[in-house]
Amino acid sequence: MVDRSYLFDDDAMRDFIVNGYHVISVDKPVALHDDIYEKTKAIIDEDGNPGNNLLPRVPEIQQVYDDPGVQGALTSLLGPDYVMHAHRHPHVNPPNSRGGAWHKDSYWGYTKVRDHHPRWIMAMYYPQDTPVEIGPTGVIPGSHYIESREETIGGNGSVPDGFPASGKAGTVTIIHFDLWHRAFPNQTDKVRYMMKFQFTRMSEPDRPWWNRQRDDIDLGDLSDDPRSAMWRNMWYWLAGNGSAGSRQEDGAHVEALAGDLTHELEQKRLHAAYSLAEYGEAALPHLLEALQHEQDEVRREACYGLGALGEAAVEPLVPLLGHGNERVRGYAIYALGDIRHHNPSVAERLAGLSDDPSPFVRQNVADALGQNKLAADSAVPALVGMMKDEDEQVRSRSAYALARFGDDAQSAIPHLADACYDENRYVQGQAAIALEQIGTPEALRTLLHWLQASRWCPLTTAKSTY
Repeated sequence: MVDRSYLFDDDAMRDFIVNGYHVISVDKPVALHDDIYEKTKAIIDEDGNPGNNLLPRVPEIQQVYDDPGVQGALTSLLGPDYVMHAHRHPHVNPPNSRGGAWHKDSYWGYTKVRDHHPRWIMAMYYPQDTPVEIGPTGVIPGSHYIESREETIGGNGSVPDGFPASGKAGTVTIIHFDLWHRAFPNQTDKVRYMMKFQFTRMSEPDRPWWNRQRDDIDLGDLSDDPRSAMWRNMWYWLAGNGSAGSRQEDGAHVEALAGDLTHELEQKRLHAAYSLAEYGEAALPHLLEALQHEQDEVRREACYGLGALGEAAVEPLVPLLGHGNERVRGYAIYALGDIRHHNPSVAERLAGLSDDPSPFVRQNVADALGQNKLAADSAVPALVGMMKDEDEQVRSRSAYALARFGDDAQSAIPHLADACYDENRYVQGQAAIALEQIGTPEALRTLLHWLQASRWCPLTTAKSTY
């Protein structure tokens, strides 16, 4: 367990919820960062970018992510049982570059409903001093909730300066996976490296994992901001409370907000969805209607609102699992996975959709089963079956869901052993994590057998083969 003094306090958690990033200065000798820089440079110069093999090629980087300040931030956001994702990448900003374009990371060419709740975090480490001139990664504060590029960077073509996540060697910037970001221009004659790693949660929060002192988020001057309902929901979700509860019912206000669920602007729709969620059951008919709207972006915002509304939305969502539109089914499943409910019959119903003809539906089934972690007798066999799915994303997300079940997924061990040799690298990576999380002697023997065959030697290069 990480030292509690390194966990977020209330102000740090509020700032992350609002802005989507947190900057840490790792307490390690400068010589370590210099060594990592030089090794990375030599590998890239001689062999090209190592991509996902960065850590076995430069294992010293693990010391950075083992730093208690980094572990404290990740524990605060993801809980103590978070894991490092198989994807990691050294980003190279060459001398005199023009920088990159604003973007959200994709899922390696795949798509998914992006989580507003922190389930996936990126950590960006600089092994060299990174002032603004050398081209650090820039972020747009607060943009992790917004899908639309136009609304984020300016509908008239204007691009915000953003916040340059700069600092001394050893700076690590923790960001929400969906924060809009880009490489700033490198105006120097030195190469800038940034090591991007990703971390994901294994359990939905059942208590606060930061040093929480206040019951409610202190938004100060931002209390009347249209996004305040969304920020409150993130705070309560991270604290393990699920939802903020219901305001006093105000029928006129509910009707006005419901009208904004179909507004042309994404931020208006999100404001309406999260604000309606705070009205509880009075908002249910409007959110359920929006979930079945003809426009996909309206459905998406409605599913966020239903997830924020909480357990009262569970039973009303179940009939939509049989809806004729695959997007409606998929968003209903997403919302059920986003809600911290304790209804095993719903999990059994979700498991029954593991052979749905839509990949979008099956992908969300895998996520929802892993997040709910209910009805293991039905869920684990369903996930095992999806490990053979023709869709790579279904297989990867099913392996990840099995990891969340831990030792309740022991029956999946032989199937995860096969998945360690899947043609998709992320199916392999998630299968390895699942075996580790199951943690039985059989699971660990299976994992070590595969690791012995697949491990990299960090000292082997084209110039030194033995």
